[in-house]
Amino acid sequence: MVAAIETIGTVIGENRLLLDEGLPVSENSRVRVIVFIEETGNNDIDEAEWLYSAARNESLAFLAGEENDIYTLEDGRPV
Repeated sequence: MVAAIETIGTVIGENRLLLDEGLPVSENSRVRVIVFIEETGNNDIDEAEWLYSAARNESLAFLAGEENDIYTLEDGRPV
């Protein structure tokens, strides 16, 4: 049986988590931890980083063939 306890803590140092409250377990007990990190700021990937990743992604390699190069500069509308 697994019991779940929700609490808040702070990451201190490397691989250390300081909890705001004590846990109802005996000392040296092994526990399973799931960490939820609150997102702050703009976490969007910028276009240059996205293009760099897409250009090197093997799962998209099929798009590099000439048969997929179907558009020209005359297609679409200018921005």
